[in-house]
Amino acid sequence: MKKVILSILLTMYSSVWLLAQETKKVDIDINTKGNNWYASPWVWIVGVAVFILLLVALTRSGRRAD
Repeated sequence: MKKVILSILLTMYSSVWLLAQETKKVDIDINTKGNNWYASPWVWIVGVAVFILLLVALTRSGRRAD
């Protein structure tokens, strides 16, 4: 019974200790003026087209008749 009470007290102490920590606000600005190449829609369109062409080429290579 003493172990149960001790574990409850330690749990309560640790939760109070964790809640008492100082929190710092971090301001993250995601609207930067950087030139992100991966944000352009044409990059995604070209990437998908290349992927589809590779997929078709790989699947057709298995159909060759000897």
